[in-house]
Amino acid sequence: MTLPALPTVPAAVRGAVAWAVAAAIVVFCAFAGWSYRQARTDESLAYAKARDAVLADGRQNIVRLNSIDGSDAQHVQAGLRQWLAATTGPLHDEMARTNAKSGSSLQQAGTSARCTVTDAAVTELDTRSGTARLIATVQVAVTPRGGAPTTDRKRFEAGLARTSEGWRLTAINAVPVGAG
Repeated sequence: MTLPALPTVPAAVRGAVAWAVAAAIVVFCAFAGWSYRQARTDESLAYAKARDAVLADGRQNIVRLNSIDGSDAQHVQAGLRQWLAATTGPLHDEMARTNAKSGSSLQQAGTSARCTVTDAAVTELDTRSGTARLIATVQVAVTPRGGAPTTDRKRFEAGLARTSEGWRLTAINAVPVGAG
């Protein structure tokens, strides 16, 4: 059995199809390049990246500020250094001023606290001034020396400022349950 012969396509038609395919490829590449450039220079993309940085740094610094190992003087001092590293501005100044008293109290109590941020959101962000506000819910496991551990749930509102090391806490306030 023989197969019927396929009709031959004239050279002019083949050439026109090749040019049409080449033109479509060039148009697609130009559009893809334009779209990529738009995405790279898009202000909303830069804002989203800044918001993500605020959220990540804010969560980490809230954990630092609500965690401490009070088992011995060395651990307490390391925890206080973490507290200072998490803060800037007036909050940092206050902590630096009360560091010795806080360390003595924490060492004497021997209580340890381990914080976990269960949820957080950026509520305000001004990338020009380098300020932001964040709300967070946390769970703090507190273990007193020789006592049974307890878990405390809290809500915080925090102010942050952009520093050369990233976003740091400038203020942190407990938000009572039922508050708007």
